[in-house]
Amino acid sequence: MEHWLDREIVANGRLPLLFFLVGFLLAFVFIRISVRMIRAEVRWWPGNITPGGQHIHHVVFGVVTMFASGIALIAVYENASQGAGAVLATFFGIGSALVLDEFALIFYLKDVYWSDQGRASVDAVFVALAVTGLLLLGFQPLELLDITEWRDNPHLAVRAALVGLVVVNLGLAAIVIAKGKIWTGLVGMFVFPILLVGAIRLSRPGAPWARWRYVSRPRRMRRAIEREKRFRRPMIRAKIYVQDLVAGKPSVEHALTATEEELERIVQAAPAPISAHAGTSGTMVGLPVEGDST
Repeated sequence: MEHWLDREIVANGRLPLLFFLVGFLLAFVFIRISVRMIRAEVRWWPGNITPGGQHIHHVVFGVVTMFASGIALIAVYENASQGAGAVLATFFGIGSALVLDEFALIFYLKDVYWSDQGRASVDAVFVALAVTGLLLLGFQPLELLDITEWRDNPHLAVRAALVGLVVVNLGLAAIVIAKGKIWTGLVGMFVFPILLVGAIRLSRPGAPWARWRYVSRPRRMRRAIEREKRFRRPMIRAKIYVQDLVAGKPSVEHALTATEEELERIVQAAPAPISAHAGTSGTMVGLPVEGDST
């Protein structure tokens, strides 16, 4: 194991990446335990941080930690040792875990931590772990881009083409993630065909893309809902059957019926945008202001 670490990790300059992964994992496990202890109202566990009655989500601490450690990483990039980089990368991993654990809050702009939509945070965390693992193993994102071509080729046209390729990759990734396909978007950064297929296919019905593009196109929204149900149905059916099996009363008929009931509950069309018309503040028109009843 030690020889593998020296050969594959340290020798290739990936020690900071490894420490990022360790910090990320430890912080994610800790914060998940913490929020469950708080929800269970365990007396000896510190509760929410609410100065002046204002609840501060842990994403705030994550953003601050990421900013501070990120700036430090940039500042010491040229001259720092791998050890110093590893320490800063650990803090960056901790901040990233705190942010991604509330990814759904950022994605939906509302507190959905304990709802079905809150699973987007778990998806984001597992995607981050998968991407970090691929990087540790030597895979590179934007597979069609060879950075050595950029460094070695003096021709402006070639460099412009490479920049264009990066922009296309990032643009497609943004579209795929807006369609609610977080795994496809981030893993697709390593495998371009996956990214392309994800950008072309239908959005998930509850995703921002569906809210922007499908609300006025009911036929496409129906297709998106049916597709979502078709993909989810086998997994939910298996989950319910296992739950029944553990409870001692497995029933295929009950699993089939309960599956359809759960699909109707969790697979919903995205609501219309906050504002249906352009205004001085764009989509923010129509949001409740202080003093309004909600």
